[in-house]
Amino acid sequence: MGDAVSSHTYTPKQRTHYRERLLRDLELFDHHLQEAEFMDEGSIGLELELNLVDDNMQPAPVGKDVLSELSDEYQSEIGSFNIEMNHPPLSISGDGLQKLHAGLDDRLETARTAARKAGANVAMIGTLPTLTTEFLSDPEWMTQENRYRALSNAVMEARGELVRIDIARQDRYLHDFEDIAPESACTSIQLHLQVAPNRFADAWNASQAIAGIQAAVSANSPLFAGYQLWHESRIPLFAQSIDTRTNELVNQGVRPRVWFGERWITSVFDLFEENVRYFSPLLPEARMASGSPIMDGENPALHYLNLQNGTVWRWNRPIYDPGTPQAHIRVENRLLPAGPTPADIVADAAFYYGLVKYLSNQARPVWSRLPFSDADANFKAGARDGLFARMKWPRVGKISVSELVCEHLLERSRRGLLALDVDKDLIETYLGIIEARTKSRQNGATWQLTALANTGGSNIEPDSPRRREAIARMLAAYLENQQTGEPVHTWSTKID
Repeated sequence: MGDAVSSHTYTPKQRTHYRERLLRDLELFDHHLQEAEFMDEGSIGLELELNLVDDNMQPAPVGKDVLSELSDEYQSEIGSFNIEMNHPPLSISGDGLQKLHAGLDDRLETARTAARKAGANVAMIGTLPTLTTEFLSDPEWMTQENRYRALSNAVMEARGELVRIDIARQDRYLHDFEDIAPESACTSIQLHLQVAPNRFADAWNASQAIAGIQAAVSANSPLFAGYQLWHESRIPLFAQSIDTRTNELVNQGVRPRVWFGERWITSVFDLFEENVRYFSPLLPEARMASGSPIMDGENPALHYLNLQNGTVWRWNRPIYDPGTPQAHIRVENRLLPAGPTPADIVADAAFYYGLVKYLSNQARPVWSRLPFSDADANFKAGARDGLFARMKWPRVGKISVSELVCEHLLERSRRGLLALDVDKDLIETYLGIIEARTKSRQNGATWQLTALANTGGSNIEPDSPRRREAIARMLAAYLENQQTGEPVHTWSTKID
């Protein structure tokens, strides 16, 4: 979905031609995997989605104006009140984590300066808590680009019904939308891990195995449209926003386009093959119409396969990049929310990269002992209950996520980072943030919920004027704390 598209509607003839070329791309990818040389020198990278708010903490639909002040490291998002920041790839070894932290600080300040020129502020958070159903029902919510209109049209056409959002925990939110507007509420961090093709399956399986733990430890999306929902509400909200299935198709077992998956894999090809086998094309954009090349240097660009991959939203997505001079493969870890601070983000990244390295190198990997259904259940539990979740893990059984992280996984992540030649002091700094956050049970989600309770806005009617006012006060305090750069576990929950 990162590429521009030429239209926002497509004909049956275009869809038929696209499918034929998609199948050809899949066969070409299979051949290329077996015959070509891929980069095997690992690197890391990051994308970060940001919200724009006005002085009253309400969404500010000025993304286009903000981007006009920024370089091509920043891009539009589907919401007119969102922008995306891209950090260039780097090596994690040595002081790589420190460079990532400094790069995030610099780019975030650049975004804030551009936002101020447009009369807005930057909010780095999983779901913007001051969004309202009314705002998301107004056409102004969407960035006016073909690719976004095309995506919304395609989802609505495939679904044939209104988009129903139904999420419940402390409160229950239930509403039908005429387009995919709730998707714009979901702002995330996307961690990239480049691996050699023959190591991809191990890295992806490891990423899937720890997805629930990541969601729990880093939850930062407990509020949507004035309602207190899952600790990481962004997970069900995103899934429901672009679900192309009616209830009948769900009952028939049709796969959702926002997908955790259903099995461990043996090759990156498994995932691309599933994309073609199970999912009808949403955006059947011809290569020439999009301006995409056949080749990128000596490697096939695989326009059709990559566009299809961009419209199947796996929480751990495979990426094929033709690159120059060599192609490369990477895992895109998409399940983390934005924020709360760059220190928290780099800590999340360190925990993830270290664990994936350690688990990928085990002689008897965790996924050989963890049923895939348990990994899926862990993911849902982590998103729903955050740091209060309980999960199943090999050898220890059902365990609180706090105990699992502190007693078992932090040491494994530490060993993985050491194997990646990360500076020891940086390992202790960033994994120390994860440990303190987990032991205190204060991540972004619990801070928001506690701070909201301290305003008196928790035990009153959802989305009432008093609840809205309390949420705005909470968000203002959140942004003040965010500006300090201090990790969220150190923040006071008192609201003036």
